[in-house]
Amino acid sequence: MSSDTLAKVPPSAPPAETAVPRIVPRRRTGQWVAAALVLILLGLAVNSVLRNEAFQWDVVGEYFTSTSVLRGLGLTLWLTAFVMALGFAIGTLLAVMRLSANPVLRAVSWGYVWLFRSMPILVQLLFWFNIGALYPKLLGVKTVDLFGPVTVAIIGLTLHEAAYAAEVVRGGILSVERGQIEAAQALGLSRFRRWRRIVLPQAMRSIVPPAGNMLIGTLKGTSIVSVIAVQDLLYSVQLVYHRTYQVIPLLLVATIWYIVVTSLLSVGQYCIERHYARGTTR
Repeated sequence: MSSDTLAKVPPSAPPAETAVPRIVPRRRTGQWVAAALVLILLGLAVNSVLRNEAFQWDVVGEYFTSTSVLRGLGLTLWLTAFVMALGFAIGTLLAVMRLSANPVLRAVSWGYVWLFRSMPILVQLLFWFNIGALYPKLLGVKTVDLFGPVTVAIIGLTLHEAAYAAEVVRGGILSVERGQIEAAQALGLSRFRRWRRIVLPQAMRSIVPPAGNMLIGTLKGTSIVSVIAVQDLLYSVQLVYHRTYQVIPLLLVATIWYIVVTSLLSVGQYCIERHYARGTTR
């Protein structure tokens, strides 16, 4: 091809730039309107509560840290901790019995859980409170002297919590894969070490969430012991408003304390869950 022919060939046109479509964010008008309405209603509700003189917030502040209320709060916290510790100790034993190869132990554990989960907690407390009608004396001591209100509360709440704790622990143990246990057996680990190093750390991931819910439920459930004259948080404020007739502000005192303690327990539950979830989430 001659140089004249090459000169007549027009140069190739540059490629046209590909047009990039402009990304427009999706309009969520309905969601923003709904959020604005919720905030307005929430603000109106908070304003109504804070500015309503019938709530008597000055009385709430006066009794919030009073000696009788703090004493009742202390008993509530002590009762919650003691009942949960004892309930989970008995519940763990019941869970092990339920998983045992012995049919008698399995039947006893199943029967306990069935019975105490079927009875309302108030019925159990009233039953133990009136146990003297069935057994006037135990070990040579009058039952009335042996079973005081606090003792009755501990027994009733613990037996109730143990039934639920047994199912929580059993479910956590069953959540551990069988292969983990078989691998531990192949390594020659003793039964105690298998439970302590292999089974329980993995089972805790399934046990902690429902156990945390049980703890919070037990904290609030202790208020029922006021029916047998145990001077917990609720009974303490009841004693005050029976004298002053300031029912609403005193109930608010108890409510706020329950909210504060429950919030702290929720934070603790979250931290424990994160601890046992290490290595399982990204």
